[in-house]
Amino acid sequence: MAVHTMQPSPPPNRERRLSERSRSARLIRDTVCLLSSKWSVDLLLALGDGTRRYHELLEDLEPISEKVLTQTLRAMERDGLVARRVHAEVPPRVEYALTPLGATLAPPLKALGSWSVAHGKRVDEARERFDERAARNKRAA
Repeated sequence: MAVHTMQPSPPPNRERRLSERSRSARLIRDTVCLLSSKWSVDLLLALGDGTRRYHELLEDLEPISEKVLTQTLRAMERDGLVARRVHAEVPPRVEYALTPLGATLAPPLKALGSWSVAHGKRVDEARERFDERAARNKRAA
């Protein structure tokens, strides 16, 4: 007769905490991905000032290229953050605006900007200390 030893299962609260943390981390990563392209934050801030035409955005976001602006606008439209409206005129007039969903990103972006202003210098100093230490260690090796 075989004897099986059973490992105690983790407490249900721990499993639930880990599951909730994993879900939260995934949702946060997904949200950060919405803002991860080089120009997405700039574009959100520009459209936060109101509806804009393509060439106005191109001018405001200089040195962005037309190709990158188009790609960024399309990605943000796909994500539901930006609305594209084509007016039936000759030549066609195309305008871009934040959707209500896109507008909800303003408070978190402002909070992130405030954090950056308050702590950016400390991050820079930490990076400098790390790089100096790494350079010293490399020379010593």
